[in-house]
Amino acid sequence: MSDALVHDVLGQLGRSKRADDSLTLTGGSDPVFPTPWRIGQAGAAALGAVGLAVSDLWRLRTGKPQGVGIDLRAAAASLRSNTYVRRNGEKPVSWDPLAGHYPTRDGRTMFLHTNHPHHRAGALSISGAKAETREALAEAVAKWDGLAIEEAIAAGNCVGGLVRSRDEWNAHPHGIAVARLPLIDMIKIGEAPARPLPPLKKDGGDRPLSGVRALDLTRVLAGPTSGRVLAENGAEVLHIAAQHLPYQTEILMDTAHGKHCAWLDLREPSGIETLTGLVREADVFTQGYRPGTLAARGFSPERLAELRPGIVCVSICAYGHEGPWASRRGFDSIVQNVTGLSATQGTLEKPRNMPVQANDYVAGYLAALGAMVGLARRTEQGGSWLVRVSLVQVAHWIANLGTVDASKGAAELGDDELAGLITESIGPFGRLNHLRPIVQLSETPAFYARPAEPLGSSPARWT
Repeated sequence: MSDALVHDVLGQLGRSKRADDSLTLTGGSDPVFPTPWRIGQAGAAALGAVGLAVSDLWRLRTGKPQGVGIDLRAAAASLRSNTYVRRNGEKPVSWDPLAGHYPTRDGRTMFLHTNHPHHRAGALSISGAKAETREALAEAVAKWDGLAIEEAIAAGNCVGGLVRSRDEWNAHPHGIAVARLPLIDMIKIGEAPARPLPPLKKDGGDRPLSGVRALDLTRVLAGPTSGRVLAENGAEVLHIAAQHLPYQTEILMDTAHGKHCAWLDLREPSGIETLTGLVREADVFTQGYRPGTLAARGFSPERLAELRPGIVCVSICAYGHEGPWASRRGFDSIVQNVTGLSATQGTLEKPRNMPVQANDYVAGYLAALGAMVGLARRTEQGGSWLVRVSLVQVAHWIANLGTVDASKGAAELGDDELAGLITESIGPFGRLNHLRPIVQLSETPAFYARPAEPLGSSPARWT
C-alpha cells in the first residue's frame, strides 16, 4: 500500500503532505480476513492519517515531527477490536440472539438490531411477533413487505434496515445525498484567538495531547473509539453517560482504556449546569447522538463555541448530516446492509455482514483525526471548529476503494501475530486482555495511562 490514500484522507481536512512527514506502511495488502472489501487498506489509511496528525501536534510543541508506522494487518485486526477482549480469560457476550437477517414476504431481507433492550422490545412489538424467540420474530417479519417493515421500524424509533445491492443504494435518495459528501469535513463555527497547546512539563513524560481535555458524549463503538485514540496519546478524556440510557458494558472493555467515566443526566438542570462548566474548560467536545439531539439540550456546536471559544466539536452519527435519513437511528451492522456492503460480502439473497466493524472503527479513527487537526488549526489560526463524520460516509468510501478476492483472506491472524498485538491491564473489570494501540510513534509511543472502568466510576469533573 502506498501513502497516497493516507494523504487523500488528510487532504479532506486541508492538511497537505509535508516534506518532513515520515510514514512507514507495512503488512502487505488485502485481503487479511475473508471479505472482498479492502478493509486493511481503509484501516491503515485512517490510522496513518491519525499518526501524522499526532506528529503534527508534537511538531507544534517541540519543533520536531515523529516517525509513524502502520502495519496493514494490525490495522485490519483493529477493526474487530472488541472481539479480542477477554475478561479474566473469558470472552464477553455482546450480541443479542435475535439480531440478524430475516426474510420478508416479498423476497427481500431485513436486518434487525436488537442489542439494546428497547430496540429489542420495539422490533418484537412492531413486527407483531407472538413470542420473544427468533422463530417467532422470523414468522412475524415474513408477513411484511421489506420496505414497509423498514419504514415501520424507523417510525417506531427502532433500528433496522433492508438489505440492498450497491446499485440500489446508489440510486436511493439518501445514497445520492451521501455521494455528494466528503469522507470527513471541518467547518469554522466561531471566532477565537489562536491558542497554543499546553506547555510541556520540565520533568518530561509529556505526550502530544498532554494537557488537552476532551469530553466524550458517545456510545457503542465509533465515538468511544475516537476518545480512546485521544487518550492513548495523552489527552484527559472524560466519558459522559446517562444512567437511564442503555449501554453495552462489554463495549467499555474495548473502548474505555485511558478514560474517566462519569454519569450526568441532561434532563436535570443540575446536569446541564455541570456539563456547561465542563465545556468551559474543554478543548474537544465529541458527541455521537443523532443530529440535533444535544442541540435540543442547549449544546449545539454554535453554543459550545460561545461557551468555550476555540473548542473543537466533533459530530459522529449513522447517516450523515444531509439527506432524508439524516435523523434515522443506525449502527454499523445496519449501515452495512442498507448500503450493499453485506450483499457484496455474501449475496443479495443471502447477505452476510463483514467479519469486521469497519464503519464503526474507521469513523472513530477519523473523528479522532478531525479533533487533532482541529487542535492544530486552533493553535495556528485560532477559531472554533466543527468536524463531521458518519458511518454511512465511511461505508461509501470503503465501497469506492473497490474489491479483492475474499477467498484469499484468513479467518484469523496467526497466534503469534495476534499475541504481538495484545496487551493486558488490571483494573475495575479485573484482568483484561485487549488490543494495544496500533499506531507506532517514534518519540512518544501510545499507551493507556489508566485501565478501563465501568460507567459512573469517576466524578464529572476534570482532574
